[in-house]
Amino acid sequence: MLRPIDNYFLKQPEPLKSCLEFMRAYLLKADPNLKEDWKYGMPFYCYKGKMCCYLWVHKKYGQPYLGIVEGHSIDHPDLLTEKRARMKILLLDPEKDLPMKKINTIMKAVLALYRNGDVL
Repeated sequence: MLRPIDNYFLKQPEPLKSCLEFMRAYLLKADPNLKEDWKYGMPFYCYKGKMCCYLWVHKKYGQPYLGIVEGHSIDHPDLLTEKRARMKILLLDPEKDLPMKKINTIMKAVLALYRNGDVL
């Protein structure tokens, strides 16, 4: 029987599915302390037990995105706040090559927050 998190990825239509599955693999390789968990009905990635980021599909735009829990601490022009106070998101276009340089830059800053103990 599939876990809810595995089912989430499998039930996504293409090209969302491929984009989300790539990001899932990317996050799981980003740092050995980053672990996958199923929280609030969505795939979360926790750094040493602390919620770090998550993957989801934007309801309005229908695009997958990388959600950054401590987004308010990351300054990057492509991170969107929308109506969130703490979190920011990076929209991903599943029809195009993913902007890996941008993703790497953002994740480097995110992981630095957790490694340096700047997250409570």
